[in-house]
Amino acid sequence: MFSLFVLIVTAPLMLLIALGIKLTSPGPVIFRQERLGRHRRPFIMYKFRTMRVMDKEESDTGWTVENDPRTTRFGRFLRKTSLDELPQFWNVLKGDMSVVGPRPERPYYTEIFKEEVPRYMVKHHIRPGITGWAQSNGLRGDTSIEQRIQHDLFYIENWTFLLDLKIILKTILYGFRNKNAY
Repeated sequence: MFSLFVLIVTAPLMLLIALGIKLTSPGPVIFRQERLGRHRRPFIMYKFRTMRVMDKEESDTGWTVENDPRTTRFGRFLRKTSLDELPQFWNVLKGDMSVVGPRPERPYYTEIFKEEVPRYMVKHHIRPGITGWAQSNGLRGDTSIEQRIQHDLFYIENWTFLLDLKIILKTILYGFRNKNAY
């Protein structure tokens, strides 16, 4: 119900964002990418496109860094304000994601991280989220995977409805301007 409400309320804003993307760079408005969800089931995650159009391999294996030359000017704004994430409420409505949970990762990086980061795969026991404990504590973008997983594990082991509300509130208050969002 919450995701449907957000999609309805933000529809005019999403229309303006779509127009902004179309006017500032060639290519589709929505970026689709395979991610791994609960029980490592693949799903297609939606975001507003913030980068130039590239081939699938580059898109699936490239790591975004600060001042990334692939990011469009309008895309930098969308990423800094997290507005590029709004289409993920469709993923919530479809049941692929939750509003709160560990962020889903691309299969390419899951294969790397599961070997390098202890307990990395535990995050796949629950539905991934648009925001999570790690993101609400500033761990997004090019930040430590180990610290993110520690936060994800804390969330999984200490979940309560009040913790979800706290994460949503922190995301609303602090998440729209994040120095690590690029």
